[in-house]
Amino acid sequence: MAKPPLSMKPTGWFQVAWSDEIAVGDVHKMKYFDQEMVAWRAESGRLTVMNAYCEHLGAHLGYGGKVVGEVLQCPFHGWQWSQQGRNVCIPYQDHPNRGRRMRTYPVVERNESVYVWHDVQRREPYFDAPDVFGAFGDGCSAADYWPQQRLHAERLELHPQYVLENGVDFAHFKYVHNTPIVPVFTRHDFSGAVSFVDFTITFEGDDGQKIEDVNSGVEAVNGGLGIAVTKSWGMVDNRTISAITPVDDSTCDVRFMVYIGRTPGKDPARAEPRAREFGQEVIRQFSQDIEIWSHQRYSDPPALAPDEYEGFTAIRNWAKQFYPDAYASQEG
Repeated sequence: MAKPPLSMKPTGWFQVAWSDEIAVGDVHKMKYFDQEMVAWRAESGRLTVMNAYCEHLGAHLGYGGKVVGEVLQCPFHGWQWSQQGRNVCIPYQDHPNRGRRMRTYPVVERNESVYVWHDVQRREPYFDAPDVFGAFGDGCSAADYWPQQRLHAERLELHPQYVLENGVDFAHFKYVHNTPIVPVFTRHDFSGAVSFVDFTITFEGDDGQKIEDVNSGVEAVNGGLGIAVTKSWGMVDNRTISAITPVDDSTCDVRFMVYIGRTPGKDPARAEPRAREFGQEVIRQFSQDIEIWSHQRYSDPPALAPDEYEGFTAIRNWAKQFYPDAYASQEG
């Protein structure tokens, strides 16, 4: 991939793990935004994400660090760090070191995922990570769906903005996913940090049908550049979550999750295998996009067709707000 002229340290919520990967007492190693990090779960169940290196003499807390009740203990000298990143105990001294602090990150667990808030200016979160159920206001919950199906691709040479721009790219559906007709977008709302994109689409039929005859579509909610959730209507009931998280200056981890709706009255022994099969097909289609994203070059300015101009211009202007360093000099 040709390195894009976009920061790999954008502001927003980003997935760093799944909740079930971090049990009580676990210390989970990871690297995101070019930082070594650890996530650890206290005895109370509360999850903390912090930078990995102890402020004492720099030991990596992911290699031998130990959860002791509600604190994380360094394997090197036993210094203990709280969920707020404060030193609360030096076992061979009467008082902790109150002058040093580990960097911690705001964290939420939602849709079986662990999301952290990242901001190079260390501002507090100013929008919520989207909920694949709550975002659409229809009263549905995870109980209405079969278990989450997942894709995890690590350290791919792509950028989070590529994935978000895909959401306004109506032409690719026909040529990448073989839809019989090009979808029509019915909503572009990029007025806030959380944006909304709706479109009419079908995966069945032939080239002869008209978009006016299609009675199915997708609603998408984008929580910044890191998380997008979708709901399909008029077709097999499915919801998806795509989460793209920068690892370093050139790669990202990609996570994609699918929920397939349960149909009341259907025999579970027959319905669940069908749901798994359909979920895997949704994942396969997303993988088709990954193949392109991980080998593309960021085109700026792009050579757009007239009908593409509105969507791509809107989403690129919207995305600028998530790069505070890059655009600070242009404000005021």
